[in-house]
Parts: sequence; C-alpha cells; structure tokens
Amino acid sequence: MWRGVPGCLRDIVQWQVALCSHSFVRTWGSCGKAMTEALSAQAEAAGGLKALVQPNGDAGSNTSGEPLLERLEPAAVGKQVPESGDQAQGGEGQLPSNGEPAPAPVADSGKRKKRRGATGERVVPPPKKRRTGVSFSDEHFAETTYYFEGGLRKVRPYYFDFQTYCKGRWVGRSLLHVFSTEFRSQPLSYYEAAVRAGRLHLNEEPVQDLSIVLKDNDFLRNTVHRHEPPVTAEPIRLLAENNDVVVIDKPSSIPVHPCGRFRHNTVIFILGKEHQLKELHPLHRLDRLTSGVLMFAKTAAVSEKIHEQVRDRQLEKEYVCRVAGEFPDKEVICKEPILVVSYKVGVCRVDPQGKPCETVFQRLSYNGRSSVVQCRPLTGRTHQIRVHLQFLGHPILNDPIYNSTAWGPSRGQGGHIPKTDEELLRDLVAEHQAKESLSMLDLCEGDLTPGLIDSTAPSSELAKDSLEGSAAQKIDGIAEAAPQHLDTPEKAAKADVTQETDPLCAECRVLRQDPLPQDLVMFLHALRYKGPDFEYVSPIPAWAQDDWQED
Repeated sequence: MWRGVPGCLRDIVQWQVALCSHSFVRTWGSCGKAMTEALSAQAEAAGGLKALVQPNGDAGSNTSGEPLLERLEPAAVGKQVPESGDQAQGGEGQLPSNGEPAPAPVADSGKRKKRRGATGERVVPPPKKRRTGVSFSDEHFAETTYYFEGGLRKVRPYYFDFQTYCKGRWVGRSLLHVFSTEFRSQPLSYYEAAVRAGRLHLNEEPVQDLSIVLKDNDFLRNTVHRHEPPVTAEPIRLLAENNDVVVIDKPSSIPVHPCGRFRHNTVIFILGKEHQLKELHPLHRLDRLTSGVLMFAKTAAVSEKIHEQVRDRQLEKEYVCRVAGEFPDKEVICKEPILVVSYKVGVCRVDPQGKPCETVFQRLSYNGRSSVVQCRPLTGRTHQIRVHLQFLGHPILNDPIYNSTAWGPSRGQGGHIPKTDEELLRDLVAEHQAKESLSMLDLCEGDLTPGLIDSTAPSSELAKDSLEGSAAQKIDGIAEAAPQHLDTPEKAAKADVTQETDPLCAECRVLRQDPLPQDLVMFLHALRYKGPDFEYVSPIPAWAQDDWQED
C-alpha cells in the first residue's frame, strides 16, 4: 500500500488515522491543538511533494488525475462530512496545505461530477438497465399487420427503431465516420436526410450534426422504414401443447426468431400474434428453409431441463430429405468435420480444421432420379446434414447453397472445391444475384456493401450491369427524394406512421418480383424429436412420398 510514498507523507496519514481511533479522544483539548500545529508544519514542509508525486504512474495518480496526496488525505478530525455529497468549502478543523483548503473526502464524488459537467463538455448518461431474456410484448406485435397474396404471407412496411450502445471501436470517432465505414448499405446522403428529418437520436436527443464525436455509453437510435421478405402462406400447425411445451410443425421459409430482415415473418411473432403464445423459449433450432418439428418451452425451468438432456445426448432427432441421384442402399455414416466459411452468407464446408460431427443416413426410396433419405444427426453443427450430403455426392435436390454450380464441376463432392473461400462466396452471391434470389442466402442488395460488392464480383462479370444499375437507382432515388420530404423534424413528426411508403426509403422504390411458393421449400424436414419422456412426430411432406414426381 505504501510502496513509492515518501516517508513524511506516510507519517502524516498514519498520525491522523491514529488520532481518529485513539481511545483518549476525551483529552483532545490542548493536546489536539499541539498536534494540529505540528501536522500543519509538516504538511507545509511536504508542500512540494504534490508536484513530485503526481507524475509517478505507480503511486502518484489515479484514473481521475488527482494526486495521491489528495486521494489519501482524510477529513480533519472533528469536521462533519456533508451527507449530500457536495464538496466542503473550507471551514474550521480542515488541514491546510500550501495555504489552500483541504481537498474533499474520498467518499465525496462532487468534485468528479463537477469536472464531468465542465463547460463545453458533452455529458453521457449512464447506460440503461437491460431486461434479462428475450421476449416480445403486444406493443411489438402491434407494429404492423400481415396480408396474404399469391400463396405468400406478407408484412406491411412499418417504422422501426434500431438501437445500440456505442461500440468500443467507435469511441472517439464521428457519426459520419461510423456511418461511412460500417453502415455502407446506405449512402451518406441518406443519413444526412435522416438528420434533417429528426430520425437519428443520440442519448434520446435529435442529432444535429454528423460530425459529433462518440463517447463510451452513447446510446444511438435510428428510425427506419422497414420491409420484410415474404414467406409461405402455409399455416403453422400445433402438434402438441401442455403446461410445459408447445410443439409445432414449422413450414419451410419461416425463420424461428427475429434475425436479419425478418421480424414479424418469424415463428415467434406469428405464434404471438395469431395464437397468443408468448414468452416462449426455443429448445432447438431449424434452418429457415427446413420444415418440421419445432419445440418451445413455456418456462425457463423446462427449458433448462431439456437443454440438459441435449448436453447429455439423451435426445434423438430424425429428418427426411430428397437428394440428387441414387443414394447407396445401405447405412452410411459420415464423420467429416465441418468449418464455417461465412457467418454472414451462411456457408459451411468439410475441412480438417472444422468441428467434429457425425450423421447416420439410410435410404428409404428411389424413383429413378432422386432418393428419399432418413438422416439422424448425432451432433448439431450448422448445416450438418446438408454439408455431409454434399460431401457424399448426393446434395439435397433443391438446396440453394450446397447443390450450386458455384462449388465447381463436382459441386463439392468429396470435399473437392477448386477455388478459395473468397472465390466461392463471390460466385455464390453472383449466381443468386442473376436469379434475383439473394433472399435464399438471407441477403438483400442493401447487404452488399461497396467492399462486399467488389469482393463478390464474378470473373465472368455475371449480373454486374444489373447490380450497378440497381445500386445507382437506389442512391439516386434517395438523393432526389430526401430534400423534398420530411426534411425537418416538424414534418417528420407529422408523418403518418402507418403509411406503407416513405420518402427516405430506397426499398420503397424497388419493384421486386415475388418468389413462387414452391421456390420457398427445401426438401429437408424434421420428422421426429424424441426424449426420455416425450416423442413428437410431424406428417411426412408430399415431396417425400414414394409416388412423388419432379415437375
């Protein structure tokens, strides 16, 4: 504690501490006066120590820049410390130092608060307390409504607040810099228009200038006009419900929970809005394009119980799929490790550096062109069944990722991929851009930032012209529309929040072709989920029937 502290300073502090605890406080009178004079003399003699101690990084300063002498020096004996926390302004009984009043006690934070609110310095409020867990209320469900068209479930566009605290890498940088480097899906002209419209807030105050420099704990809120991709209109069917769990038959194309561009078009929101099933805990996950058995716990206790069974490998999962070609008519076990290539695009591949996993396959039928295969994953890696089937040379028949020519002539069979990961991602994105099916990769044009567009430009220049035209149309649309509408907070406040078009929204200007309902189905279905005391089975889909024929 006393390392690096000069001896005379240590004596002053120890002497004062002894005075406070001495049992002969009653004799303070004349003795105390003499001690006070002696202390004053020593403090004056040590007056030059402040300048010497402060620059000492080991013992001379704290994080607030206060000298160690000020930090350690207690309130004078007999002086009452104010309960309000305000700094004491001199008074009898305080020990002088170089003719100046003694500093405030350690417990007093008034001095630091005063510095924090110095003239010209922006004060950042403390962060808000966050609620533990993820749940959605009626207020969230009421943000917008559904409508059905052409076999699709659609969401009416709505206003939504994206909220975040300042990330560590943003501290000391301007909002302009952050938007231009990390949020490049929109041009800077959009954010400038959003400022004029009063849609950007910093600590709940409208942003007036994008050059403002961010600080730790800054809270940002950005109001946007949000569009969601359509999903299948096929209803969510309840397989079972009791006091502990809810079990459904999930249609293909619907994500389990809000992610990316999906919020209301998710299982969690549809169950809450249409079935009044809320506060659910997902017990396992299914890919957006995978259909079948999906379980939710109604309480945290049930969730923990079943997750413990998952960790102990007491649960059995069974899938069915339709794959390309004639699958071997015997049990096939694949133990190839799987590595994630891109979390953003959602692509994995077999790689020795990947995580260990195991899947057991058994052919159920073959119609001369494709096979129906039973799949039993013994581990739960991302895209495990799909990647293992690709490795075996029998990818799922309509898999938009793992049955793509972007993997090369062999389509990834045996792990043979004659290109780098960057080239693979580039060609996958280019293929789906040409087909106008980026949503199958859970991407949209706005996700293709300038850097990503450059890195995903195919060598064959496939779809390059249409991509550039689309991007230019968006940027020009924003630049033209922004000054004409909602260019002041007053106009923005008067805007109808239920409107389905927005003058600042580039998505409102893009006419997208709806996918066909059958294009939203992938031939992979979670057929059975079994535990020590439960078993749930969903109906076999039409494409897995023996008499099914390809179009």
